[in-house]
Amino acid sequence: MGVTSTSGWIDELRRLLPDPRRVSTSHAVLENHSHDFSYHAPRLPSAVVFPETTEEVSAILRFANEHGIPVVPFGAGSSLEGHVVPVKGGISLDLTRMNEIVEVRPDDFVVRVQAGVPRSRLNQRLARDGLFFPVDPGADATIGGMIATNASGTSAVRYGAMRHQVLGLEVVLADGTIIRTGSLAVKSSAGYNLTGLFVGSEGTLGVITEATLRVYPLPEYVVAARATFPSVDAAARVAVGLIRAGVPVARVELVDDATVQAVNSYKGTNYPERPTLFLEFSGPEAAVRADVDFARDLAATEDGLGFEFESDEKARERLWEARHHAALAIAAASPGKKMMITDVCVPISHLPEAIRHARRTAEEHGIQAAIFGHVGDGNYHAVFMVDPDDPEDVARAERVNAAIVQHALARGGTCTGEHGVGMGKKKYLNDEHGQALAVMRAIKKTLDPRNVLNPGKIF
Repeated sequence: MGVTSTSGWIDELRRLLPDPRRVSTSHAVLENHSHDFSYHAPRLPSAVVFPETTEEVSAILRFANEHGIPVVPFGAGSSLEGHVVPVKGGISLDLTRMNEIVEVRPDDFVVRVQAGVPRSRLNQRLARDGLFFPVDPGADATIGGMIATNASGTSAVRYGAMRHQVLGLEVVLADGTIIRTGSLAVKSSAGYNLTGLFVGSEGTLGVITEATLRVYPLPEYVVAARATFPSVDAAARVAVGLIRAGVPVARVELVDDATVQAVNSYKGTNYPERPTLFLEFSGPEAAVRADVDFARDLAATEDGLGFEFESDEKARERLWEARHHAALAIAAASPGKKMMITDVCVPISHLPEAIRHARRTAEEHGIQAAIFGHVGDGNYHAVFMVDPDDPEDVARAERVNAAIVQHALARGGTCTGEHGVGMGKKKYLNDEHGQALAVMRAIKKTLDPRNVLNPGKIF
């Protein structure tokens, strides 16, 4: 049965679920599941399905596989490379009703959650036991989507990305088979690392329905700091210097002057419109105070123009406000346009040079770019606002994006440090992985021979 003959299979699909209303063809619902936060063109699915159990996901996938109907998993829709766009129509599988925090094990520093649990709600629950989950991609993404893209964010410099937090998964394969990978133990040498295979697979190998995650004690003492500099180079050198010195920073974020200008316009604030480092330190109070003193002295060696720090929670939030609102501010400055955002990651020694190259390349192409990122691990973003209805505008931005990626790859970096491949980075994978790409294709063919799981992504 072809996916263009929708009425028959949609009626049949409705009969699979206890409540047929959980299969929606409402235009508003379809439109909401046609796009993410990126500039990639939207595409309406044929239907949106809201499963509530793993068994329902299994039945839906078994049905879709038998009929050759594409299935695209959907969480919060906050991805940035078109991951959730159903480019071939079919089913958008919305997992947000699978939002149970199944088990919290404080003594083991482990939690089990369903895929649709939002990051913020997980941390609200964990705080009752003095724990937290560290991965913070900015948006209030769902855990399943964060695993599917191997999300990271501001705290990756200390805690790592999602790949470092996932101990085990429950996954439904294309044919409806339900498997469990990993365990509650913090390590294992039993067989292939299937957990790692599904982390970052972007819904192309299976649908993640549950995860077992590491969690951490809430820190004893936290200090946030903000330092401004005469140049992006100077700020980047301080970030690299902190890492080289072994300072256990919890977060190291850089924003350029263009980003601060956008935030001032968006929020009505008056932050100094200069390249700025945002820092966070956590741990025992004496150690944190010593780290803050070291960072202040290091900033002074690069002609830092100001160094502020706060330990009070609300004061810390105010100090970091310009970083937290960066993406929204940049988008607000260009109404009617969509965001194209690079997320290359380079070896940290190449970071200052890479940022210089990105700035110079954008200027040479006549593009206004804001630069910010998680510079403590070599991951930075160059952001361009583009008119998706203007092919030349998009093409010009894509040329800049390509130059930034090739510069990173030539230095041993990657085309994507945290956003994933989706639709936008497919063309770079052969340059980055070479013959290993054929192995990835073979894995995809083995697990999803009919290519029903998120087709058109990664490859």
